Amino acid sequence: MRRAVVTVLALLGVMWCLKLVAALDPGLMLTYGITPRREDGLVHIFTAPFLHLNFGHLVGNSIPLAVLGFLAALRGLVRFLAITLVVIVVSGLGVWLVAPTGSVTLGASGIVFGYFAYLVVRGFLDLRLGDIAIGLLVLLLYGGILWGVLPTHRDISWQAHLFGLLGGLLAAWMLRRRPTRGDGM
Repeated sequence: MRRAVVTVLALLGVMWCLKLVAALDPGLMLTYGITPRREDGLVHIFTAPFLHLNFGHLVGNSIPLAVLGFLAALRGLVRFLAITLVVIVVSGLGVWLVAPTGSVTLGASGIVFGYFAYLVVRGFLDLRLGDIAIGLLVLLLYGGILWGVLPTHRDISWQAHLFGLLGGLLAAWMLRRRPTRGDGM
């Protein structure tokens, strides 16, 4: 449990430190965001989730990232890093492919949606009652974020949300517990 807390706090610490550094040069954030269908935008798939346009944006992502990230990190650091990498890649590629030309996308909300999806479905894939209960609790507490996959606001990347959600589903499927011979399957 301690390792999960430290891991998520370190992730948030990086985001907050980057925002503090970027406060000195606000244009810096946009330089490292995802620019759709531009080759240089591809490498920013890995930088954009850690950057936020303003402190309100960062605060809005920090609390759900802390809660959902902690729950996702309880299964171990390697699994947590794998989940995070899958979500970042799927969310980032989705943004790169379908976001409007000329836009710049950044922020951790794709990761938040990925952790949400991962937590909701992993128990059903692994057939673990405790994880099913956690998934249902996450769905109850955070299910309202699902509206974020709809294009409801011009300045919010529903693409990052939708593809982050899909990345979380993919991560849950990729990291599911596979039956062994002793499981009777």
